[in-house]
Amino acid sequence: MPLPPLSPARVFAELVPPPAGGDNSRENEVPRPPGREVHVSGTSELSARPDRAKVTVYLKSKKGEAGAARSSVTRRLDYVVQSARQRGGILVCIIFSDFGKMQDVCNFLVEKLGSSVIISPPHFYHTVEAVDALRRQVCLAAVGSARQKAQEVCQLLGQPLGKPLLIREEEVKEWEGHLENHLANAPDSLGLQQRLQSATIYVSSRVYAVFEIKGERKRKQAAHINVN
Repeated sequence: MPLPPLSPARVFAELVPPPAGGDNSRENEVPRPPGREVHVSGTSELSARPDRAKVTVYLKSKKGEAGAARSSVTRRLDYVVQSARQRGGILVCIIFSDFGKMQDVCNFLVEKLGSSVIISPPHFYHTVEAVDALRRQVCLAAVGSARQKAQEVCQLLGQPLGKPLLIREEEVKEWEGHLENHLANAPDSLGLQQRLQSATIYVSSRVYAVFEIKGERKRKQAAHINVN
């Protein structure tokens, strides 16, 4: 999804003279001023749709004898397992990683087994690996945003950007998508795309970074630039 527009940058520049004098005692030491640095913040927000879906299949049969009913259900269960495997499903009740194949299998079973099969609406969720990957991506994107901002500030001042001196992730937020206009409805009334949107996870990250400004100091003064 497109990143939200960044708020206008505020730039604070200060020229700080270096401490005077030679070898003073520790009692008379003046704190060393900051070097030629640019301080920036970077933000990013990314989203990921669920990568797994679980579907529950309920089989029923009406026969004159209990044994005959169990035999009928067993045959249908074997058919369900075979159909799921042939179309790429993983049977754990059934869990799919391909949502297109999930729809094909569900439609096929309903068509072939009719009223003897009941298939629950899909439950979408994320694997741990998918969530971890999204967290890493959004953090790297925020760092890239901070570096780009620092690069543009240095270009504006005619200075070359140096190496990063500090990068710190200050804030991380996570939330799931929701459909406000469907909150009053029963969960089973949501369509496939609405369920996917509701289960989509969003992660935002804000980082603080300090970059070195390369080049010689002019007139023995240090430039300290802070960009929010």
